[in-house]
Amino acid sequence: MTILYGIPNCDTVKKARTWLTEHGVDHQFHDFKKQGVPTALLPGWIEAAGLDTLINRRGPTWRKLDAATQASVVDTPSAMAVMQEHSSVIKRPVVVWSDGVVTVGFSDAAFAARLP
Repeated sequence: MTILYGIPNCDTVKKARTWLTEHGVDHQFHDFKKQGVPTALLPGWIEAAGLDTLINRRGPTWRKLDAATQASVVDTPSAMAVMQEHSSVIKRPVVVWSDGVVTVGFSDAAFAARLP
């Protein structure tokens, strides 16, 4: 089962969910705001995508963080702490495809490449 992680009011998440539905990809939605950030999965996401991809340093949540918090994100443990406390710094959507591959963000081409 493909699982899409994000927040429901994010336009990019909405586009990704619509794309998956329109292309017949069976999926579940995990709402960071209601269900929290899946702590056990974060190291795998970081390994698969990298910190620079997974943390949205251009988003409003990141920009609102104080300089000390921003500077503290230097490795997996420090990044995980910030992502758990401020789930909106995670670039969305994070998709764990049915084959276990992790992708971050949405584009038609990238999603289409995941289809069999």
